[in-house]
Amino acid sequence: MPIASMTGFARAEGPDPSRPGTTCTWEVRSVNGKGLEVRWRIPPGYDGLEIAVREAVGKRFKRGNVSVTLSVNRPEEQPAYRINEGLLDQVMAVARHWQQHLGADAGIAPPRLDGLLALRGVLEPVVESEPDETARDTRDAALITILDQALARLATARAAEGARMEAVLTGHLDTIADLTRRAGDTASLRPEAVKARLREQVAALLEAQTQINEDRLATELALLAVKADVREELDRLTAHIEQAREMLAEDAGPVGRRLDFLCQEFNREANTLCSKAQDVALTRIGLELKAVIDQFREQVQNIE
Repeated sequence: MPIASMTGFARAEGPDPSRPGTTCTWEVRSVNGKGLEVRWRIPPGYDGLEIAVREAVGKRFKRGNVSVTLSVNRPEEQPAYRINEGLLDQVMAVARHWQQHLGADAGIAPPRLDGLLALRGVLEPVVESEPDETARDTRDAALITILDQALARLATARAAEGARMEAVLTGHLDTIADLTRRAGDTASLRPEAVKARLREQVAALLEAQTQINEDRLATELALLAVKADVREELDRLTAHIEQAREMLAEDAGPVGRRLDFLCQEFNREANTLCSKAQDVALTRIGLELKAVIDQFREQVQNIE
């Protein structure tokens, strides 16, 4: 499979079978992360979906911070009301009691219907009943199917972004390969230049001390020779380039972590190359290498 980015967004919508006319919308977005972290926002009444959401995301992705949001869109309807007959009977009974107790001379008029309905609790909204267990299981299965559609679209978006990133990464590797070749071709690495530089450094050592131990001289010469030779660093850089190209081309699942580790190896060789550089040209190439490697690693940070 091609490399995939950890950045993307997708959505999917479908009906809620437990509530006619109600639609549910899943929105999923992801950004880069060291591992897989799932966060969700689910409205009350749908809490049983949380475990299924985590499992569905885990089947699709291995890395990234994934946010999942469920929105429930109910149709615009006039609210339904019902009369609390028990409370109304109590109010009527109290009214009749006091009419009888006080008598007709008290001037108390019989209660009017509009006044009774205005009393708190007599007229109350109809609360929508929650689906039973069977209906809830059917609803949850249907909603997870819709979520799978959104996750599939997110995977497509991440793959498309990954394809664009692969082109950028390949360009960076081409630049690193060119700089490595140029470093190997610099005049300071030619055998005659290395020999001349060693002669100058040995002469400087001999001038600094009238007497010098032969073992000390041999040690200093060995150190100078090692510092002058950057072929090992260049060979490693070449090997790392080939390994990175193979990772980008292989069909072995997510490679982001391995590429990130390889970037550390790239950077280590570039640092050593700069520390060993004996002239300005090689130093400049080493600094350019470090800059391109940093750009390469920035892109790698977003690969799954």
